[in-house]
Amino acid sequence: MDDRALCWLALHLQFRGPSAAARRVLGRFGRVEDAFRAAPADFDGLRLDRGAVEAVVSGRALERARSELEKIERKAYTLLTFDGPGYPGYLREIFDPPFVLTCEGDAEALRNPAVAIVGARRPSPYGRAVAERLAADLAGRGCVVASGLAAGIDACAHRGALREGRTVAVLGSGLDVPYPWENRALQREIAGRGAVVSEFPLGTPPLAENFPVRNRIISGLSLALVVVEGALKSGSLITAKLALSQDREVMAVPGNVTSPLSAGPNGLIKDGARPVGSWEDVAEGLPSPWREGLLARRDAKEENNGASLSPDERRLLGELAVDEARPIDELAEATGLSVSALLALLLGLELKGAVVQRPGKEFQRRM
Repeated sequence: MDDRALCWLALHLQFRGPSAAARRVLGRFGRVEDAFRAAPADFDGLRLDRGAVEAVVSGRALERARSELEKIERKAYTLLTFDGPGYPGYLREIFDPPFVLTCEGDAEALRNPAVAIVGARRPSPYGRAVAERLAADLAGRGCVVASGLAAGIDACAHRGALREGRTVAVLGSGLDVPYPWENRALQREIAGRGAVVSEFPLGTPPLAENFPVRNRIISGLSLALVVVEGALKSGSLITAKLALSQDREVMAVPGNVTSPLSAGPNGLIKDGARPVGSWEDVAEGLPSPWREGLLARRDAKEENNGASLSPDERRLLGELAVDEARPIDELAEATGLSVSALLALLLGLELKGAVVQRPGKEFQRRM
């Protein structure tokens, strides 16, 4: 790690990210390393805390950065700095890009901008199915899907993307502090086939104030943001506002007008967001050349999906819906098939990506 990168890390840790104070320092010195070679008088007029100035000029801030870097290297994580190789170019364009990102997994997953999919933490079966299918369809065509690893829609988007391609998770805690705990296995899987990133130092707990801050990174990494479900006052709507402020395309999946979970996306559509029902709708809303690149990948597998199903599988699929899960005994009554025969058919449909199983032996059709 070169001295310039260490200075970026020191600035980030000392001023808690790209704060107004940190930006004043950069405005004064131009090059980040010059701030750590300056005398106390060089900071006059910047309205900085006296302790912060002393930490910078004495070298304590750099020592703290070296200690953090040693922890990062012991974990085999990658440190990406604002003007260093590998830093996501699209993220660099926002008003307050993080000075550093700590990355677990393949930093190459950050090379091209993503499509973000976010939504409710307690989604409906319809919302789960839509998020998984959109993410799988986009990832299967080479698009990286970004989200926040939260319970609900975020986790569904990550799982859907992992079925067909790559995904990026942005944490509101240190990389070594999985949150929520039940998604720790999912985090490991994402790191193995994509990337997990955070601007927070290792050991940072998942404090409530961290999540609105991390949301700007989710949208900043992305060409567009898709809201699947969310109440009027939710983190998803905060992320949508951040995306608009970053000049990103905001899209939303229409929902049942009687459901509180639909209030957020339906409101966004009313205010001008692009309505989304399929991956093609997402692709149509992307800027060139990303739009043309995605739409060119209308591969033969779509045409062959129906042909790959047996008559019994197609009949069973007709009994399933994308907006609700049906229990196995109800399916047995509707089809006249035995439970054992149904389970065999459903397993085949799951392996083909046409059906998802929910807790309690309930089954739901993917979009």
